[in-house]
Order: sequence, then C-alpha cells, then structure tokens
Amino acid sequence: MVGESRKWVVLIASIWIQAFTGTNFDFSSYSSDLKSVLDITQLQLNYVSVASDMGKAFGWCCGLSLLYFPFWLVIFISSFLGLLGYGLQWLLIIRFITLPYILVLFLSLIAGCSISWFNTICYVLCIKHFSANRPLALSLSISFNGVSAALYTLIANAINSSDHTHYLLLNALVPVLISIVVLIPILQEPEPRPHSLEIIQRDSLVFLWLNFLALLTGLYLLFLYPISSSSTAARIVLAGAIFLLVLLLFVPGIVYSREWSSFNFSTTSFSLYNSRFNSIGNDDDYELKEELIGNKNYATKNGSSESERENNGWFVNVLLERDKVTMLGEEHPTRLLISRWDFWLYYIAYFCGGTVGLVYSNNLGQISQSLGHISHITSLVTLYSTSSFFGRLLSAAPDFLSGKIQFARTGWFALALVPTPIAFILLANFGNEAALQICTSMIGLSSGFVFSAAVSITSELFGPNSVGVNHNILITNIPLGSCLYGLLAALVYDSNAGSIMHNPKWLREMTTCIGRKCYFQTFIWWGFISMVGLLSSFLLFLRTKEAYDNFERDKNINIAQSI
Repeated sequence: MVGESRKWVVLIASIWIQAFTGTNFDFSSYSSDLKSVLDITQLQLNYVSVASDMGKAFGWCCGLSLLYFPFWLVIFISSFLGLLGYGLQWLLIIRFITLPYILVLFLSLIAGCSISWFNTICYVLCIKHFSANRPLALSLSISFNGVSAALYTLIANAINSSDHTHYLLLNALVPVLISIVVLIPILQEPEPRPHSLEIIQRDSLVFLWLNFLALLTGLYLLFLYPISSSSTAARIVLAGAIFLLVLLLFVPGIVYSREWSSFNFSTTSFSLYNSRFNSIGNDDDYELKEELIGNKNYATKNGSSESERENNGWFVNVLLERDKVTMLGEEHPTRLLISRWDFWLYYIAYFCGGTVGLVYSNNLGQISQSLGHISHITSLVTLYSTSSFFGRLLSAAPDFLSGKIQFARTGWFALALVPTPIAFILLANFGNEAALQICTSMIGLSSGFVFSAAVSITSELFGPNSVGVNHNILITNIPLGSCLYGLLAALVYDSNAGSIMHNPKWLREMTTCIGRKCYFQTFIWWGFISMVGLLSSFLLFLRTKEAYDNFERDKNINIAQSI
C-alpha cells in the first residue's frame, strides 16, 4: 500500500514540474520589451523564438543522462540551464548588462533545452510508474504544462502588474524552487511493481478524480484570471490555484481509504481495464503486453483483405496500404522509424498542425499589438495557455471512453486538428477583439490536444521502450516549423511596417506594424499549412485504423478468455 501511494506522489510531483516549467508560453508577454532593448526587427525577434524552440531538439540528451545519472541530479541540471538562460536575459532586459545579439540567441537555446529536459523527466516518470495506464498518466501530467502561463501571469501581477520584465526573472527562479520542492518524492520514488486487476480498477477511480480536479483547476484559472489585474486580487487567485495544486496530493489517499476501497468500481463505465496497453501480469520488467495477430478469425480476414487489395487502385495500394503499421506496440529502432511512411505522415501532421499553433502563440504579442489590443496581451497569452491545458486534458478521452467508443487514437488526433484552419480563416477575415479571443482559444485547444496525444501515439505506433528517442525525433519539427513559419510571419510583418515608415534606414530601427495587413497574408498561409496537416493526419488515421481494430479485437478475446 505504501508503494502504491508513493507512485501517486511521484505523479503529482511530475504535475507540479509541468505546471511551473512551461516557461515558453509567456514569451509573448515580454517579447516586445526584449525587442525594444535589443533594438531589433521582427525578423530578428523571430530568431530568438526559434532558438528557444531549437533547444527542445536536445531532449534526447536528458534521456541519455537518465541512463547514467539519478533523477535528482538531472532535474537540477535542467533548472540550472533555465536559471542561466533566463537569468542573464532578465539582467539584459532591465539594462543591468549588455549582451550581443548572438549571445541572446544562445541563452534562448539553453533555456529551451531546459524546458525539454523537464518534459522528458516527466515522461520517463509516468512511463516508469504507470505502465498499465501510461496514456492517462502522460496526458494528466502534460496537461498541467498548459497552465504555466496563467500561473506565471498571476505571480507577475501579484508582484507588479505593470512590469513585464518580471516574467524572465520568474522563468529563471521558479523552476529552481519547484525542483527543490519535488526533491523528496523523487529521492523516495518506489520501485515499479506488477499491477493486479484490483489495483488497475482502483487506479481508474483515482485518475477519474484527478482529471476532475484538473478540470476544476483550469476552469478556476479561466474565469477568475480576468479579475486578477490588481496585486491584491492576483495574490488571492494565486493562493487558490496553489491550493488546488496541493489538493491533488490528497486525492489518491482518499480513494485508497477503506471507504473508497469498498466501492465496486468495476461496474462503472470508466473502468480502465479496457484502456489500451494495460499490462496485467507478474513480470518485473513491466514490458508492454503485445497482442500478436495469430487467431483463425484474423487469418481469414487477412486473406480476404489481401485479395481485395489486388483489385484496388493506386490510391489504396500506395497511400493506404504500402508498408503500414499492422500491430501496435512493435518497437521501432531509428533506422526502421525513418523508413516508415506512417512516421512521415505523422511528422507532417504534427509539423503542419500542432507546431503552427505553437508559432502562433509566440507571435501573440505582436499580433495583438498590430490589431490594437496591446493592453490585452497577457490575457490572450493566458487564454491560449488555459485552452492548451483543456486540449491536453481532453487527450485522455480515448482511454476513458475506450469501453464504449472504439475509435483509433490517430482518429482523435485528426479531429483535434480541425479547429486550427477554421481559426486562421476567421482571423484573416475579422480583426476585432472577440474574434481574436475565440480563435486563440480554438488554436490553443487544438495544439494542446496534439502535444499531449502525440506522446501516447508515438508509444503505440512505434513502441513504448523507444519512445524517449522516437518522440524526440518527432519533435525536431518544432524548431524547423518555428523557423519557417516564424520567418514567414516576420517577413510579412516587417514588409508592412517598412512600407509605412518611408525611411531607407528603417531596417536598422525597431519596426512596429499596426493594422490587419500586418498578419493577413500570414493567417492565409498558416490556414493553408494547417489544412495540409489535417489531410496528413486523416491519411495516418486510415492507415493505422486496422492496427487499432486488430488490437481491440484481440484484447477483447483475451479478456473473454480470462473470465
């Protein structure tokens, strides 16, 4: 019982880490001040954002470090990287020191690396201690990364709501403090143990209540943030948010108490026994239970499907059938991974879907300024962050509903990308405050779902044991997309700013563009790009649907045989 309770403490620790280390979300809150201090163009500011995203490509270094060093040491290395990267930028923005532009790019790089390291640590902790319900642990932990901007805004408002330079100081110090707070549960993390059916049923109730409390936390921040503009109100709202985060720690203990333990949860529709990749066994290695497709029904079905494929056209044979994944959980080394068509469809869907939403959030400061809503920058950043939180939380839906709705996770992934092109079309046609808020919410919701669901999809399609390496290969699209999409936005922005300055030396000055024209062409292009991502995700769903159906069928057969 003690070991079971300690694993939940580790999960809550990973939630706290995620909640206070999503420092990339508040870039738009201080980007205008940084642009002014450095006296740079929008294009050069874009490169600062790209450098931060480039740091996320070094998450594999954290995974490698965890093989040789203890968790606590890797956590403090991560916090030190953030302290150095953001700390020196804070000294720059308050004009205490001066730094060359190239050094600012390097500081942004190591700050982004810090974020990636913290994320990787949380992934490993969830996968290590929750092998039976890995997707739920991951989605719950990752979702709290979406409230970081709201929490940082509350802290900044509690100190001084008119000084945006505090964000960089908070980005440097808060992750160090949270690393100290989670040190004890990390040092005392239990050894993984096999999961019985009774434990899985009990854990399902814990996850249900944790998700309910997470939803309550998101709604609390969403509706009470608008009244936190004053320092006093911000402190009260912040205290309530911290109380809800601490309350998460007591939920598993309440569920594990004698009264809750007597509750027969196996009769409810939320039992996670039907969740994908439940590992019910006595092996100490927590290896994934792979469902081998070898029964007679499948052989008959497979034989008939092969004969049907011979009569299909090029579209089916090449786009939908060629070298597709037929079994979930099969391990993919790097060479096999990059040779898979499914991986590249997945890569394009993420690159043209979730990543373009992230670039939009990085440009929120200049977008709101150009549309005449400069006083609403922090509220828009908080809105995007909170919407991203709800999107990440919704990524757990396939597991909670798997007992009633048999739908591939890649299908949910495709559905999650639908709001993004719609939002960009609306932004291109309307520039009022209401449209900006609605579209920001839609993009945040969509990208949040993508970011959270992607970890589970990578694990299912290409193997759980290789997820640390394979997922970091996938997210190399983030710095690439940040560079290309941000470059597009910056060129359009600077060209429109230059056209109204009538100054041949305008490129040497800080450019500011006002009006819908500043981002109109960018929204059109981003909308087209997100449509490509939606199409790619739909093709991925069609190609992987059979693998998910096979897994569900064989899982149901095994369940029936075990009864």
